[in-house]
Amino acid sequence: MPIDDAPSPLPVAAVVVDSGLAHLDRPFEYAVPPELDDIAQPGVRVRVRFSGRDLDGFVVARRGSAEHLGRLAPIRRVVSPEPVLTPQIHALARAVADRYGGVLGDVLRLAVPKRHAAAERALPLEPPERPASPVRDVPSGGAPAQAGAGAGLWTAYPAGEAFLRRVAAGEAPAAAWLAMPGRTPDEDWPRAFAAAAAAALSAGRGAVLVVPDHRDVVRVDEALTAVLGPGRHVRLTADQGPQARYTAWLKLLRGHVQCVVGTRTAAFAPVHDLGLVAWWDDGDDLLAEPRAPYPQVGTVLAIRAEQSAAALLAGGFGRSVQLQRWVASGRVVDLRPAPAALRAAAARVTVAGEGMGGRERDSAATRAQLPPSAWRVAHEALTRGPVLVKVPRGGYRPSLSCQACRAPVRCSACHGPMGQDDPRRPPACTWCGTSFGAVGFRCPQCDGTAWRASVLGSRRTAEELGRAFPGVPVITSAAGQVAASVGAEPALVIATPGAEPRATQGYAACLLLDAWATLSRPELDAPIEALRRWLAAAALCRPAAQGGAVVIAGVPDGPPFPAVEALIRWDPVWLAQRELAEREELGLPPAVIMAEVVGSRRAVTAAVCDIQEATGVEVTTFGPLPVTATLGGTVGGAVGGMSGGPGTPAATEPAVRMLLRVPQADASRLARALAVTKAIRSARKDPEPLGVRMGWTGEVAR
Repeated sequence: MPIDDAPSPLPVAAVVVDSGLAHLDRPFEYAVPPELDDIAQPGVRVRVRFSGRDLDGFVVARRGSAEHLGRLAPIRRVVSPEPVLTPQIHALARAVADRYGGVLGDVLRLAVPKRHAAAERALPLEPPERPASPVRDVPSGGAPAQAGAGAGLWTAYPAGEAFLRRVAAGEAPAAAWLAMPGRTPDEDWPRAFAAAAAAALSAGRGAVLVVPDHRDVVRVDEALTAVLGPGRHVRLTADQGPQARYTAWLKLLRGHVQCVVGTRTAAFAPVHDLGLVAWWDDGDDLLAEPRAPYPQVGTVLAIRAEQSAAALLAGGFGRSVQLQRWVASGRVVDLRPAPAALRAAAARVTVAGEGMGGRERDSAATRAQLPPSAWRVAHEALTRGPVLVKVPRGGYRPSLSCQACRAPVRCSACHGPMGQDDPRRPPACTWCGTSFGAVGFRCPQCDGTAWRASVLGSRRTAEELGRAFPGVPVITSAAGQVAASVGAEPALVIATPGAEPRATQGYAACLLLDAWATLSRPELDAPIEALRRWLAAAALCRPAAQGGAVVIAGVPDGPPFPAVEALIRWDPVWLAQRELAEREELGLPPAVIMAEVVGSRRAVTAAVCDIQEATGVEVTTFGPLPVTATLGGTVGGAVGGMSGGPGTPAATEPAVRMLLRVPQADASRLARALAVTKAIRSARKDPEPLGVRMGWTGEVAR
């Protein structure tokens, strides 16, 4: 027999089929036709016949014999010979799916982008010849020497240089990094991130850097170019377009580069010989995937670091409770600046009205959106440079309340919140669009007919401050109109959380308005989230020695708020430690693990019974509660991820929500029980949809 006609020693392929069904979350065996033997290799995309349909899948293994005793269906075709699903990414996706009680196919949709044939053809298979990298070996003094890097990036952190030395030596340290405020562009956190990546590359290993949004990607991208040189890294963001994004992804897969910066899906980037995973601002909502199984970037990268024996770096100006728990357990080290260096870099923080005379402190003006003390700080700072004014909401009047009794104004049609987006139009419901109309407003609590703004949006604040400071330019930065940066000239910059532009020479002052609105957010992490937002803005200010001042206004009366105290002291670790201790005492995440189940009352009750039986441990339940009564916005995500039988209609009865709680030690059992319950419902084609979400950091308990 000719050699070319010899049968393949591995005629069977194990294929992960994208069926979308939880009970089929396993590889299936297919026969490999002789003409596809050379290209149907592990990792490639294929088309297979499954349940009467042609579906996409990935070959995950080749076998010499089949476990299935019957006849095997053949692989229809190989979509591309590119092995896009590497063993490392497959193992990571499987671990993430298991950890969140999800399905492998859902994670693979996040991990592997859709194919772009033109990008595959245009990019060379082999990496191009490159000149020697500008990243040099680590000198005996500590941090690696990088071309274009600022001097002393990590010297302000007592353990900073030791961390970089270990990364450059190929070791796997793990650190929760508290970044310095008030840095110049050459010394700010993006440049320090780039220096950490350079340390990994100097050891011949790769780096994955994940940041919340595209503005952060741009900053880290520029820092990496300055430190590593052009063409040594790629960026992965949704705004790149299909071809550009897939080309960047292929450059990592084919080994053209070993460093990537991007948003949350970059956590799955196929970097060769991974040596460092890092992410910025752990508490940012943008790092939580809104699609099933709802993984969080920090959890994904922690799993990946463990699997790859890579270093881990979680940075931010604040500290999440989950990161503090890792520090307390010894999983990561606490990497923060020396107290003296931190005090020298931070701006002076004051609370509006504190330290003033009794008349001003007790006056109604002090409780206004811009108290007199804040006005004086802004007036003086405008002689030296721009002033950042941070407001909690965008729009005009995003929230309304009764003028007499302060009860929130609700829609008469759907009971949604009422707001006013344009002063020329009457207020309308932010859910269904119903306005007051000809009837007008009448409070159901006190029968009042006058309403007021509960909180002012960025546009209304800009109007009022423009009148308060005539002749001063006013710049608004909010969703849909985000400014990248501002110059050193005097200006008022009105910004919402996450949209604060950088000032080229730092802000002369920062005003944090309506603090009560941020502190009163109806979620478990409200104090931590408030401090995270405030620190992000305050860090853009000049140091106190250069006149930098931060004024927080609108703090509610009563005992001191821990978040406000932590801001004044610039001590987010203290607040995170306090929150962690309280949650351990009360049995709240992340001291425990919680999951939510959303659906009809019958479906939720049956599913919870199945979950309790499958775990074999005691599961504490809370609820059920109507979905309309839940807080924090997580239910919408769970409902969007509901799963029922194929083509089943939406549930007709009102949805309810139930929370499940287990100790940390039983978390894997709960995750497995969630997966088994979804598989059982999928197998029996249960007509009622059910949303299931596993929370490791407290997101489902908001």
